[in-house]
Amino acid sequence: AKRTHELIPLCHVLPLDHVQVDLTLEGERVHVVASTSAFARTGVEMEALTAVSVAALAVYDMLKAVEKRIEIDGVRLLEKTGGKSGEFRRT
Repeated sequence: AKRTHELIPLCHVLPLDHVQVDLTLEGERVHVVASTSAFARTGVEMEALTAVSVAALAVYDMLKAVEKRIEIDGVRLLEKTGGKSGEFRRT
């Protein structure tokens, strides 16, 4: 999350106050959820999405030797508060 600006063009360096990545195992699925926050004028959704994506890639890398049919899917924004564009909640 803290290096998102190095991966995504036009993303600014943001002083993140909080980053948390949680992984839960549900059957054969690994659910990855990230939360981020900052006292900035812009949102930090790209940082949260980057954290989830990189965590999913790390899980993929660790498991690819034992399972060839691994998929990463459903990367999406669940909730956003603050920032210029206001609030968003996926229903």
